[in-house]
Amino acid sequence: MRRFLAFALLLTASSGALAQASYPNKPITWFVGYAPGGNADLRSREMARYVAPLLGQPVVVENRAGAGGNIATDMIAKAKPDGHVIGMGSFAPLAVNQAMMKTIPFDPLSDLMPVMLIERGPLVLMVNQASPFKSVKDIIAAAKTSPGKITFASGGLGGSHQLSAELLKSLAKIDLVHIPYKGGAPAAVDLLAGRVDMMFEQMYAAMPNMQAGKTRALAITSKKRLALAPDLVTMEEAGVPGFEVLNWQGAVAPKGTPAAIIARLNADMNKVLAMPEFRDRVLSQGNELGGGTPEQFGAFIKTENTKWGAIVRAAKITAE
Repeated sequence: MRRFLAFALLLTASSGALAQASYPNKPITWFVGYAPGGNADLRSREMARYVAPLLGQPVVVENRAGAGGNIATDMIAKAKPDGHVIGMGSFAPLAVNQAMMKTIPFDPLSDLMPVMLIERGPLVLMVNQASPFKSVKDIIAAAKTSPGKITFASGGLGGSHQLSAELLKSLAKIDLVHIPYKGGAPAAVDLLAGRVDMMFEQMYAAMPNMQAGKTRALAITSKKRLALAPDLVTMEEAGVPGFEVLNWQGAVAPKGTPAAIIARLNADMNKVLAMPEFRDRVLSQGNELGGGTPEQFGAFIKTENTKWGAIVRAAKITAE
């Protein structure tokens, strides 16, 4: 029996080494769950472009938008686990949708293998430049005086736009009215037009209107102030203790992908994050670089899944 176990362990180790040595032996498909032109798509294409030479094979990005990112994530989860199909694992399908939807076709905690966190990005609480609200405390005070009167826009159900406001509602114990749109762009249009009172927007998308003086930024959702906007207070500094929201995304692979292949992908993607061109692109948009081990990314996903699942259920947010 001991000889059999020793042989089995040797065979497993040899198989892992062989998988790493022969990987990849054909182009890699990278699925992204959102339409071309958005941040998830652009970051996927940037990662694909920089990591392909390190892997020695093309990395082809394919968009499979729909169902809050579930379609692409499910395609990754059900792909052959040989490392030739990977993709972007994002905030909504990995941390939110399971609690928001009656059913989803995959389990974000057991049907996928984390590879590496790529980036985390704070959001900004914005109002129209003509708004009477000059601070987060102004909004909270007005909401307590007139419950259910202040509106907030979002790019759709269950995204970081909405959940930032839901967290504010929960922590500040106020009532705000959600106005969902089909994307962040039309939501921002109505904010500028004064048809909604406020909006949490991702930093990279918020910056142009902030810099043009069309919106007033009240606070940022990260724990620390942002180097690009050092005068912008955090939500905690603005009077909401415990507030933190970071929209995030990272690479994931199908369950069962050999550990040696996960390690190879992780090592090469960490090299990409160290490249000045890639780093500058992420940081210039107000986002934080990710990196680290697959295990760290997996623990992060689990924590986020627990946190946002509780908020979604408490707020009774459903996609049906």
